[in-house]
Amino acid sequence: MAGFRHLLFALLFCLTYASQGLAQPWAEKLFKEGVVHDFGTVPRGAQLFHRFTLTNIYAVKLEITNLRSGCGCVSASCPVKVLEPRETTTIDVSMDARRFTGQKSVIVYVTVGPEFVSTAELRVSGNCRSDVVFNPGQVSFGTVAKGQKTDRSVEVEYAGAQDWKITELVSKDLPVDAILKETYRRPGQVGYEVQVTLKPGAASGSFKDFLYLKTNDSTTPLLAVLVEGVIQSSLTVSPQLLSLGSIKQDEPLTRRVVVRGNKPFLVLGVDGLGDGIELGSPPSTTPAEVQTVTFKCTRKLAGDFRKELKIKTDLQETPLTVTIEGTAGPGS
Repeated sequence: MAGFRHLLFALLFCLTYASQGLAQPWAEKLFKEGVVHDFGTVPRGAQLFHRFTLTNIYAVKLEITNLRSGCGCVSASCPVKVLEPRETTTIDVSMDARRFTGQKSVIVYVTVGPEFVSTAELRVSGNCRSDVVFNPGQVSFGTVAKGQKTDRSVEVEYAGAQDWKITELVSKDLPVDAILKETYRRPGQVGYEVQVTLKPGAASGSFKDFLYLKTNDSTTPLLAVLVEGVIQSSLTVSPQLLSLGSIKQDEPLTRRVVVRGNKPFLVLGVDGLGDGIELGSPPSTTPAEVQTVTFKCTRKLAGDFRKELKIKTDLQETPLTVTIEGTAGPGS
């Protein structure tokens, strides 16, 4: 069966290029939400961030073998580099507006293989204005213990002929409280301070999103400030939900979760296995601050399914909960 799938993939690969030539690399078909992102007009110093979603749409395992940027002002990373069929990951792209002014467009090259090789081109762009400056360019909390009070601030300065103002601050669903304060105003210059504090009851886990500054400038009415950090309890698991979507009966799928602790620990076992869900490999016997747990799902019955699994460790008595869900149907 595995040999047939590889042959079928090779035939599809050849037919794609025969019909479309080199107009679109097949790797770009993995990015259903698009391969282009424009950050628009941004302040000098701003740290920009965008996630491109990549899904393995083929019936064979794929690996991201190379990831590179066409400019030092852009970096890219990928949390998962080996993708099982129908598994999804992201290409996380950061752009540093300290390192360019004016209009800038950069290509990030994503090479997929290793047996059949194709390279997708992701394009990010931005227009950096020099009259508005962020210092620092983002709010970075780093790793913070759950419940710990932590605050950060960003200075926003404008120099120009306008009567420039920030009129409102919007923090969306971020686990922070934010306060805006005007620090000075004189002819041709104005300064603000954005004070950001973690909420006392913020849930454990990582966060990375933007808070927005509304201005009276019609050319750039909205400025985005990147806010990121990790709120860590003694143990965290990511992702907590493994959504498999539509899968074929009797066809195995492999998925992984990552368990992080504030000191080295062991995974002792998993409760709730069965009904076609088992461990893909035994847990590591070496204590570490990060452990990977692999699950293998092979459903024999058609229909929707949902399983709650409990990961037991030697670091805390309360197990971590991971939910696996999907819909099984007959294969073609």
